[in-house]
Amino acid sequence: MENFLLIKSKIKDKTLINKKRGHIANKSVELFVKKGYHQTTVREIAKASGMSMGALYDYISTKEDILFLVCDHIHSTVNNKLKSSFTGEKNSLQYLKDAIKEYYTIIDEIQDYMLLLYQETKSLNKNARKYIFNAELELTIIFENILKQCIREKTISLKNKDTTLVAHNIMVTGQMWAFRRWAISRDISLKIYIERQTEMIFKGII
Repeated sequence: MENFLLIKSKIKDKTLINKKRGHIANKSVELFVKKGYHQTTVREIAKASGMSMGALYDYISTKEDILFLVCDHIHSTVNNKLKSSFTGEKNSLQYLKDAIKEYYTIIDEIQDYMLLLYQETKSLNKNARKYIFNAELELTIIFENILKQCIREKTISLKNKDTTLVAHNIMVTGQMWAFRRWAISRDISLKIYIERQTEMIFKGII
């Protein structure tokens, strides 16, 4: 499902809608991280986007629509960056190792955005939350599919029924760097964190 189906717009050109909404999301996420979603006004978002209030409301109907665009933008950024890392000829085990490293690195790069995503998803309506949760599951499925390929190539000793749980575990340990970085980063660097988490994951499946 494309996000323009969930948000009403006065504009009919879908390409233009996505372009403008992407721009609005980019500018809004910076404000939300700096000031907080509830403290940021629509007028401030319009100004940051270089748009009048009227022009902004051509593409959205409510402030909640903007929050949804921001949440969708964050997930799309992670999804696209992760998929773009799958290059070159590698065996499935190396793909898994590289995917974990890339995912954790992406989380580090947008850690404030991830905190915003998990703090404010509750402010979305039921349909928007469902969309965002499905986007989260799409990321999990990327790791699940790599794990299943590892099973087919017999490079890991894991049962198919356990791939979903392991994939979720990879996701959560990656997100933990954003949620607990204030404590973890006192003792270890991101590089060491990735190495140790990867080692622990691999010990459970190899």
